[in-house]
Amino acid sequence: MIADQLVAHKTKEESATYKKDRSSESPKRSIVKSISWRMVGTLDTIIISWIITGTLSLAFSIGMVELVTKMVLYFFHERIWNTIKWGK
Repeated sequence: MIADQLVAHKTKEESATYKKDRSSESPKRSIVKSISWRMVGTLDTIIISWIITGTLSLAFSIGMVELVTKMVLYFFHERIWNTIKWGK
């Protein structure tokens, strides 16, 4: 990809294809990223909640609630940012 950027004689069509591929992603990809990130985040929340409350069942309850809410929030956050051209 870096080599592609260094080639000065690319056609406009090739440049447009490269930029499109690089600057957007499918909703499926956003969903998979949301799920994988939330697994890491939820494990972190469960551990922190367990340390603070001392109760594993309460820690899992907190973790399950935040799993769902933060996954939904992340999906929409990611889709909104995908429409913003700044920094691409």
